[in-house]
Amino acid sequence: MTELAHPVHEAATATRWWRDAVIYQVYVRSFADGNGDGIGDLLGVRSRLPYLADLGVDALWLTPFFTSPMADFGYDVADYRDVDPIFGSLADARALIDEAHRHGLRIIVDVVPNHTSDRHAWFQEALAAAPGDPARERYIFRPGKGPGGELPPNDWESVFGGSAWTRLPDGEWYLHLFAAEQPDLNWDNPEIHAEFESILRFWLDLGVDGFRIDVAHGMVKAPGLPDVGHPDQVRMIGAEVVPFFDQDGVHEIHRAWRRLLDSYPGERIGVAEAWAPSALRLANYIRPDELHQAFNFHFLTAPWDAARFRAVIDESLATAGLVGAPTTWVLSNHDVKRHVTRYGHGEAGLRRARAAMLLTLGLPGSAYIYQGEELGLPEVLDLPEEFLLDPQRLRNPDDGRDGCRVPIPWADGEPHFGFSLPGVEGTWLPMPESWGPLSVEAQLGDPRSTLNLYRDALRIRRELRSFGDAPPVWLDSPEGTLAFARDGGFACTVNLTGEPVELPAQGRVLLASVPPVVEGGLARLAPDSAVWWRRDDA
Repeated sequence: MTELAHPVHEAATATRWWRDAVIYQVYVRSFADGNGDGIGDLLGVRSRLPYLADLGVDALWLTPFFTSPMADFGYDVADYRDVDPIFGSLADARALIDEAHRHGLRIIVDVVPNHTSDRHAWFQEALAAAPGDPARERYIFRPGKGPGGELPPNDWESVFGGSAWTRLPDGEWYLHLFAAEQPDLNWDNPEIHAEFESILRFWLDLGVDGFRIDVAHGMVKAPGLPDVGHPDQVRMIGAEVVPFFDQDGVHEIHRAWRRLLDSYPGERIGVAEAWAPSALRLANYIRPDELHQAFNFHFLTAPWDAARFRAVIDESLATAGLVGAPTTWVLSNHDVKRHVTRYGHGEAGLRRARAAMLLTLGLPGSAYIYQGEELGLPEVLDLPEEFLLDPQRLRNPDDGRDGCRVPIPWADGEPHFGFSLPGVEGTWLPMPESWGPLSVEAQLGDPRSTLNLYRDALRIRRELRSFGDAPPVWLDSPEGTLAFARDGGFACTVNLTGEPVELPAQGRVLLASVPPVVEGGLARLAPDSAVWWRRDDA
């Protein structure tokens, strides 16, 4: 087993843009519709760049907009060097990158290296070829087990449910760790390495500032493709060792990509979507010669509990610090229920989400914002059945991701809340009629809104970027609360209980999800609230 690289000396960790960047995830289908077909597109994203610049984020991560039959909404790529007509054209991509840069925003695009679409030219060529033909060496084809080869080659299960193998009429089986329309590539084949280096260069030459690497823990499979030996394997991912994920060989791929990224000016970055069975294994992905960041799913999945949050924060900072990398913090994304709903839904969920944001943005490292969380959007739990098309529902009908992908509302009183042009019959997922008060337009006019809380927090965070990489210093505080100080005279206190709590005031209030009552050196924090302070001794 590969262990961690040697610790990095402090001199090697000078703050760069990506070490404390706030990166906004744009789920392109649901951000803004620029051409009036009810589906978000690159033109729509481009039209909203002023909003994102004013919000105060540093970069945008765009979900896949490449040519795709959309079996998994773009994560099944048929052509990595072109834009799907649903989202626009290659010219639209160039214009978006250039205009984002003029607004001071960097662009990170999704790359999907574990698998392609079954409509990709390579897989179509493989299907047309006979068993043993070199065209099949780009993917993972195997004969079946049993007298007539009627059983799958091993017991691996798809993340989306069922077997990870599909049999062809000629008797061979091909591997797909996700949907059957997403055949896994064979990274033992040097042609795959060369192709993806070419793909990365294509987008780097167009000016993108980095890549979010989908299933960065995939690609390499254990030699011999051994059985797992257990059912319900999806529950093992990120918790136990499995032969199809987090194999040591993936790190050679990421080292090669880091060398490529470093060969371009402007500090282009790689961000790993990686699930690993331990924090130490996850840190392998962000060693100095590998990727720059890895998503911190342990923080995302932490329950609303002070002790659990503190433990996750300490562990995350310690393990990332061993390899000189920044920790990333994320509360929601396009694959999980929105945290307003996870934290309790309704008013309680929104209170906790607002407090969690101040906790997150007060920590050292980089933070990710999923579109719409700055509006306090909840998960949509009552979408009509005919709209529920997420392939993850094949595993569990209640486990679909559609509810966090509903288009975001821009303006109250307009058709489709300004997401689409007037006259459009409907958006690709319907929007709740109650979302008018949550729209960008409505919240901009309310100084106490969640949107303005985010805008204020991002402004203060940018003004206080002397924080550096030093871990927070925990302060004594009552049970059920968190309190920490940072360099530069900054402090954060969070009450994760459902009752008011008194603790020592830390100085002058900079920002609060609910204003505290400060008297005689004590601060009375409202239930489920957070406060940023400028310390008296600063």
